[in-house]
Amino acid sequence: MTNVPTLDEIRQTRALIDRHVLTTPIHTWRGREIGEAMGSTEPVLKLELFQHTGSFKARGAVAVTLNLSKEQLGRGIVTISAGNHAIAAAYAAKTVGTSAKVVMAKNANQARVARAKAYGAEVISAENVVEGFELVKKIEAEEGRTFVHPFEGPWTSKGTGTLGLEFSEQAGSLDAVIVPVGGGGLASGLSTAIKLSQPNCKVYGIEPEGADVMSRSFRSGKPERLEKISTIADSLAPPFTTPLAFELCRRHIDEILLVDDQALRRAMALLFREMKLAVEPAGAAATAGLLGPLKDRLKGKRVGLIVCGANIAAADFAEAVRLGEAG
Repeated sequence: MTNVPTLDEIRQTRALIDRHVLTTPIHTWRGREIGEAMGSTEPVLKLELFQHTGSFKARGAVAVTLNLSKEQLGRGIVTISAGNHAIAAAYAAKTVGTSAKVVMAKNANQARVARAKAYGAEVISAENVVEGFELVKKIEAEEGRTFVHPFEGPWTSKGTGTLGLEFSEQAGSLDAVIVPVGGGGLASGLSTAIKLSQPNCKVYGIEPEGADVMSRSFRSGKPERLEKISTIADSLAPPFTTPLAFELCRRHIDEILLVDDQALRRAMALLFREMKLAVEPAGAAATAGLLGPLKDRLKGKRVGLIVCGANIAAADFAEAVRLGEAG
């Protein structure tokens, strides 16, 4: 039976991590282009890209490391990540005074690799994600390090639940919240907190077409695995889902919808033009969902958009925006 976090547990987690994470701001998006596209719809942005480490990931990573024993802290942590969780785990390790080894695929964004190293992590390169998970298991077994999973675990979900509760308290009543979905670490906790605090609020997940593992899991009713991944949103591209993250998402997300890479690029370009935000593809996913598959359904509604991160190299951002503005 799934242990669903309660609001009290999420509040307690917020108190636990409070010294080490930021209360990120919200902003009601008013602009010519969004107005022309959405009419009287009121998009409310949760600007989690301003979080320590540049993404929401700090919340879960800090919650996990603060719950490690003295013995575990003495042995350090290990993780695997496309980048955002690597940075957050490195930050969390530094925060609690332990060491971190992070496994990243050899084609990982070098700006993210540099940020993880800047927080003191030892970065280990793997050929691919499958090899990376095997390497993590090896390090865990040989060195006794604690594996801080990128999206699975009760403290991870309670950590991201603090984002949902914080947003609900800041924004007040919302008709819907749109959240990016990868492995479900963000969506599991956030959707739980939103549904507990605002039961009538719809929660929609947005996934890249080329990494639709949670959509497939929803259809089959169990965690699934992808054989092939193809998307610019590497932060939303795990090869599989996991039991707790999947079950919390299934319970609390009303529907998951897909967007393609060009929709993500267009949303990145629009957020830059109107909001002056330089976000990574995952950070634009909620906006892409609002302007795409949810456009007509949410017309005239008050809609929360999770802007989850901004860890992207300047050249990659510029190229994505160029392509987004081209069509």
